[in-house]
Amino acid sequence: MSKEYRVAVAGATGAVGRAMRSILEERRFPVKELIALATAKSAGTRLEYGGEEVICRELTPDSFKGVDLALFSAGGGTSLKFAPFAREAGCVVVDNSSAWRMDPDVPLVVPEVNPDDVDWHKGIIANPNCSTIQMVVVLKPLHDEARIKRVVVSTYQAVSGTGHKAVAELLEQTPKVLAGEPVQPVVYPHQIAFNCLPHIDVFLEDGYTKEERKMVDETQKIMGDSSIAVTATCVRVPVQNGHSEAVNLQFAHPLSVERARELLAAAPGVKLVDDPANKVYPMPIDASGRDDTYVGRIRVDPTAENALNLWVVADNLRKGAALNAVQIAELLAERDLVRVPR
Repeated sequence: MSKEYRVAVAGATGAVGRAMRSILEERRFPVKELIALATAKSAGTRLEYGGEEVICRELTPDSFKGVDLALFSAGGGTSLKFAPFAREAGCVVVDNSSAWRMDPDVPLVVPEVNPDDVDWHKGIIANPNCSTIQMVVVLKPLHDEARIKRVVVSTYQAVSGTGHKAVAELLEQTPKVLAGEPVQPVVYPHQIAFNCLPHIDVFLEDGYTKEERKMVDETQKIMGDSSIAVTATCVRVPVQNGHSEAVNLQFAHPLSVERARELLAAAPGVKLVDDPANKVYPMPIDASGRDDTYVGRIRVDPTAENALNLWVVADNLRKGAALNAVQIAELLAERDLVRVPR
């Protein structure tokens, strides 16, 4: 990467926005100038990047003049409103919301899985849902080997996926519950401390949540295979950071546990942690703050033909959001695609 870029982070003061800034710096992305953007309420906030102070600016339609690349993590409504202004100004957008993911004209990209999809971008590239990202990184090498027919996934999602206020709510409720004091949920519809909520995002008419629907639709789009049957149950758990998933896979062809381990051990972005006899398996406390997606508990499902069970864990703020967005930016820079096709 010989070029340098003027990079904007929209939603710079949020949890994912902060992670984006940190990872851009960690990975030495060639930033000529960082522009921090947020709501009018957060404008003027003093942030740090590259050892220098950056003053957060209000996000407006004119924020992207002269900007090469924008990483958005400011919510779907904000993205729908402002991403077109960025694109019109010649700025390529990598968006972390759900706003553009299923748009047929917008690539939905996980660099370890479908990097070539960035080639046909038209100014906006979508970052997938956090739970989808960590799952497809693991699915890819197994699908290439034995073709996945069906996925059954149950998620155990940390409160950091909801944001700072949710983390604060968990930390505030925990000592109160231990002391036998009443708690008043605000962020979630029910107490989250010492509890599990089978409710992430809104419920749809078919009884599934929008989060569960995202995992179905996004997996098929990223994998480029609409024949993969996916069903999901998404649950919020009282974990501060790091999403976990129990994944059941059925294949068109036989795939042994040993071969699955070989494939996953060699897969980019994946760390095999699978020695249950010695109590070694992926846990969110180990994955938190790390870039890799951890996989273990690989075992045969004897109730179905050509089926395996896996346990998958990743830091939802890093690989599940900010890191994947920065990796997309790196891919664009490597391929000289930081430009809006005209």
